[in-house]
Amino acid sequence: MDGHTPGETVDMNSVAVVCRRAWNAVDPRDRTEMKSPAQTVIVHHTALRFLISGDGVVYEGRGWGIVGAHAKEHNFHSVGIAFMGNFNDELPSSESLSALLRLLHIGVLHGHVRPNFVLVGHRDVAKTACPGEHLYSLLPKLREQLQNH
Repeated sequence: MDGHTPGETVDMNSVAVVCRRAWNAVDPRDRTEMKSPAQTVIVHHTALRFLISGDGVVYEGRGWGIVGAHAKEHNFHSVGIAFMGNFNDELPSSESLSALLRLLHIGVLHGHVRPNFVLVGHRDVAKTACPGEHLYSLLPKLREQLQNH
């Protein structure tokens, strides 16, 4: 991950994040604060809240603690994180997967995500193929890696 070999130590306390202003994001129509840390993390491909590019850079969406618009009926207790790309056709890069793990670690560390959060794909909470077959099939491995940190 990030050019590291599997199992090699990665700095879990840092991730490159490009703020909304730097990537000229349009202001959200609503900016409701979450009442408590997210209990669920919903993985998407190219959609809303946080976006992770293939090179592992994270582009801020609404940000931590703000209710998203990523999964109807689940927005008030979850964080949505989208990978840029179509993962029915391609595999996510190791850099993007590493960035996800670091981002979630930081979210827990700073109290934005509960330590015992549930990691799911968008298809687990809605009728959709999102986040694509290739990314969805990696979620069990990512869950295992998260439990080991």
